[in-house]
Amino acid sequence: MKMVLIVLAFSALSLSAQDMASCPMHAKHQQEREQHRSDVEKHGDEAMGFSHEKTTHHFRLLADGGAIQVVANNADDKDSLAQIRMHLAHIATMFKNGDFSAPMFVHSQDPPGANVMEERRDQITYAYLEMPTGGEVRIQTQDAEALQAIHDFLRFQIEDHHTGDKPEVD
Repeated sequence: MKMVLIVLAFSALSLSAQDMASCPMHAKHQQEREQHRSDVEKHGDEAMGFSHEKTTHHFRLLADGGAIQVVANNADDKDSLAQIRMHLAHIATMFKNGDFSAPMFVHSQDPPGANVMEERRDQITYAYLEMPTGGEVRIQTQDAEALQAIHDFLRFQIEDHHTGDKPEVD
């Protein structure tokens, strides 16, 4: 019986993959996804002041909030390092003031959780921390609604920036 179920499950997966490729809108959807990713990278470079190709982003979900981390891919890249630090210090201040215009510009939409993070800004702390090859914005709260919003915001960042970071709490 188990073998029959396994065969049926694999058959269904195979059919759905074939079905997706045969969809007349598949190519259009792929093109739209690629265009969105290109736009996110372009807008990100403009908003942050450094190249996504010379840096690496990480978004971490933590029990009391989360973290936005950016590091220079080359420790000798002083220009990227300076821009990363300036940007993250600025982002910490913007977010503390309830200003989420930078991620809205980068993603061409309101990121999930940003509106609640703006409304509950008095319940959230944002701290910029310098790292040897970059920096981090540490986000913390004791408020359950704000915590859910922070996690929603960071999960969206993980997905839209394709970082490969865990969408679960560390």
